[in-house]
Amino acid sequence: MSTLVNKHYKNKINELESVIQDLVTVVSSTGNSSLHETADDLLRRIHDPFMFVVVGEVKAGKSSFINALLDTGKEICKAAPSPMTDVIQQIVYGEKSEEIVINEFLKKRTEPIDILKEVAIVDTPGTNTIVKNHQEITERFIPVSDLVVFVFEAKNPYRQSAWDFFEFIHGEWRKKIIFVLQQKDLLSPEDLAVNIEGLRKFAVEKGIEEPTIFAVSAKAELEGNYEESNFSAVRDYIKTHVTGGQGSKYKIINYVQASENIITKIKDGIAARRAQWEHDKTFRRETIEIMENQYGKSINQVDLLVENTVGIYDKVTREAGDELRTGLSIPSVFKRSFSSVFGSGQPLKKWLMDLAERMEKELSEKMRNKLDVHVGDISDSIQQMAQLIDIKVQRSDTSLKDNPEFFKAIAEKRVKVYQELKETFADFLAKSDNFSGDKLFPHEKNIAPNVATGGGLAVIGVILTAFTQGAVLDITGGVLTAVGLTFAGATVGLQRKKIMKRFNSEIAEGKVRLESELTEKLTQYIENIKTKIDQNFSEFDELIASEEKAIVDLDGHLNKLEDRLHRIAEPA
Repeated sequence: MSTLVNKHYKNKINELESVIQDLVTVVSSTGNSSLHETADDLLRRIHDPFMFVVVGEVKAGKSSFINALLDTGKEICKAAPSPMTDVIQQIVYGEKSEEIVINEFLKKRTEPIDILKEVAIVDTPGTNTIVKNHQEITERFIPVSDLVVFVFEAKNPYRQSAWDFFEFIHGEWRKKIIFVLQQKDLLSPEDLAVNIEGLRKFAVEKGIEEPTIFAVSAKAELEGNYEESNFSAVRDYIKTHVTGGQGSKYKIINYVQASENIITKIKDGIAARRAQWEHDKTFRRETIEIMENQYGKSINQVDLLVENTVGIYDKVTREAGDELRTGLSIPSVFKRSFSSVFGSGQPLKKWLMDLAERMEKELSEKMRNKLDVHVGDISDSIQQMAQLIDIKVQRSDTSLKDNPEFFKAIAEKRVKVYQELKETFADFLAKSDNFSGDKLFPHEKNIAPNVATGGGLAVIGVILTAFTQGAVLDITGGVLTAVGLTFAGATVGLQRKKIMKRFNSEIAEGKVRLESELTEKLTQYIENIKTKIDQNFSEFDELIASEEKAIVDLDGHLNKLEDRLHRIAEPA
């Protein structure tokens, strides 16, 4: 039994099968059902045999030609003096001999013959008997054929119906065509040569510059007269130009190109997915920039508040220190002591305590006034941080590109994450507890509920004011207590240096505490709000990270498949 397909082609097809199997898996992950069906069909057909369509007029010897070409020792197509092929026969490999009627114009024959694993034959009705419906069905096979064999009766290769059908095939599909003069044994060599030349001229006139023509005798081939039959020339041509050589290369390239087209479509889908990912990254980067900018402004406001508060502290304590220094001079102490003896003046200790009270009152009033102004600035900055993020989130694009063909599940997940972000962030802003900062100032726990009806942002100014004023009073109260104790031990002007040293020490220590605690607590509070805002994006950040990995992995997989396809397409 002859073989019409070489080993090199089979190896290439096996390599292609492996690539297309991987490709089917990738296509499946895209969610594109149409493209998946195409890739799956490509995989199913990878081992399909080469398809030969045999056409010609009735009694041209097509059936005998097919039987001789396949060389199976079995009559695949019935040959008889009267026309036998009144329908199209598709002859393919099958586990058993079976005839399946597809419709009134087409039947499929299966035969357990190995050569049919390599080639499938489509035996058509005679071109001079093809009716409209037959012709339509016949034309269904031409587009997917690898070779069209025009069989002419060697005695008369000029029948018009065959050439009319040739014009359709050649003009419409430009398929590979060979011409066969069958029954050459019925002509003399001289007459055969004349008809071969006549056929060649006809083919040239019809647009084929170098027509391929074989004169054969199926009768001689089937009788074992192989040298006379000339079928070896037909088989050699098929192996060289169709199933092997350029022919098999063309079929392999068809599969490679079809696979590459699928990859290109997937990459187009990935490009849209990457555009969405880039859009999401830009959106996230912008929210981070908003937070960082507003955080910086808030910290600047804290620095300004601390600087102004410390300035007031310095001024009030410096004036109190000057009065203390003057009041503790020996003349002043003597005068105050003398006056108190005669009831006309204030005793020294009472004066010292009055000085402490006046300093406390002045510190409290002036620092509260300053805090009222600058705490409002910090509050505005924090509120603006939250509001700008909210505006950005609410205006965000949840469907940058509606692409139902690819990655529909990912697109739906993305829309869901965006929508949840909008809802959770709006809910976050409406809850006062998110801005109460209980851990920073536990003594103010009742403040948030008191203003909860005003929403989360409304509580910021109240919390800041309560905290900063409470913090200042804690610090100044501690300083003044220490100063009061210092004054309580004062007796006479001889202790002036000691009292002043103790006073200045306590004031300096209070200043450091004031500056440090205000800065630390307010900064921590602002950072806490910033962290809480950022936590709303946790699921969104996970989406961005997972998308990056998925896109990189998918791109890498497709690039490897392309490399494998290029290697398969390279000449051996």
